[in-house]
Amino acid sequence: MKLIYVAIDGMGDLPIKALGDKTPLEAAETPNMDMLAQKGKTGLMYTVKKGVAPESDVAVISLLGYDPFKYSTGRGVIEAAGAGLKMKDGDLAIRCNFATLGEGKNILDRRVARSLSTQEAQELSEAVNKEVKLTSYPASFEFQNTIGHRAVLLIRSKAEPLSSAITNSDPAYVVVNGIGVAKTDVDMVLQTCEPTDGTETAKVSAGLVNEFIEKSHQLWENHPINQKRAAAGKLKANVVLTRDAGHLLPRFFNINERYGVNFACLADMHAERGIAKLAGMDSSLLPPPSGNLQKDCEVRVKALLDALPKHNCFYIHLKGPDEPGHDGNCVLKTQVIAAIDKYFFGPLLSQISLKDNLICVTTDHATPCSLKVHSDTPVPVLISGDSVGNGKALKFSERECANGSLGILDHGYELMPKLMELLKQ
Repeated sequence: MKLIYVAIDGMGDLPIKALGDKTPLEAAETPNMDMLAQKGKTGLMYTVKKGVAPESDVAVISLLGYDPFKYSTGRGVIEAAGAGLKMKDGDLAIRCNFATLGEGKNILDRRVARSLSTQEAQELSEAVNKEVKLTSYPASFEFQNTIGHRAVLLIRSKAEPLSSAITNSDPAYVVVNGIGVAKTDVDMVLQTCEPTDGTETAKVSAGLVNEFIEKSHQLWENHPINQKRAAAGKLKANVVLTRDAGHLLPRFFNINERYGVNFACLADMHAERGIAKLAGMDSSLLPPPSGNLQKDCEVRVKALLDALPKHNCFYIHLKGPDEPGHDGNCVLKTQVIAAIDKYFFGPLLSQISLKDNLICVTTDHATPCSLKVHSDTPVPVLISGDSVGNGKALKFSERECANGSLGILDHGYELMPKLMELLKQ
């Protein structure tokens, strides 16, 4: 028996009037996931806990069986691991977005309208690594773009260790009890990074981040990449937004040793890859989404089938519906979910058997189109396989799963032990 555990990023939502008071998942044609729900058990799950609107990294840590309040040390650390940067305790790792800064400190777009190519981001990164020097404290840095507008900053002190007890410059996220949480009421103004305790190391760390933001902005404002973008009527990528700093590597237990399995991860994004690597999984990064969802799903199915003989547990993270959720585009979100069902689950289920495979499908968080940010809304989950037994769901949706036999899981980290137990029945 093998486990295929699929998280579809940001799939959860709330009923939408334009969709006949259905959620995008409920409105989408999903015959393959519906079949899995009908042949398995369903429920709802708070991926972190009620009242927490999690970022993806915190949610994925929880989905893989780790209490994020015990194990998470910041999104920046996860991103650094996923990008292949060499970090040690006392270095400062920070998740970043390229963004567009207007007059004063007003942010025109937190993601450069998602129009920044990875090639453009790479050229801006190379420029900042070559031309900017930090002088407020003896330190060096490495700035690495990942996909599109996303990047990671790693600052290494040449003297005392640095501290992550600092605030975000990104106004859309706040750190609560060490966990990155999305804000619903956002004043789109670049924030000054401030220490959150009275230590000198936190003060120094905040100062280094502010220095990097200011110097990179000065460099990028009139960089040839941005001059070309402005001439073409595009937004400039002229500032970096920082969030979720971390200065300690997480002490995850090895997932393979804990459960006696052999896990592989197939991920769209560096954060998920980083978590998987730190958990002890064989982790590979899939090709970036191309915009052709059918082709992207075919690549992902092939990657999974190719890896199937080598491992007995798989975690697959598909980015899909999250972006249209952030954009408030419920029609596109519905179409993306339907396409994943048709082009990922359709071909996959035609080539594997539920007799030999335990399949779990869920999402890391809800990204309601009405809010355009992550929420603490409980998300649907299904577990299907011949050993699981049938539930009552007719369709895989939030409404149907609310009445499922799995009930409501109060924490996402409760799911992995259940899956491991079912796997060994």
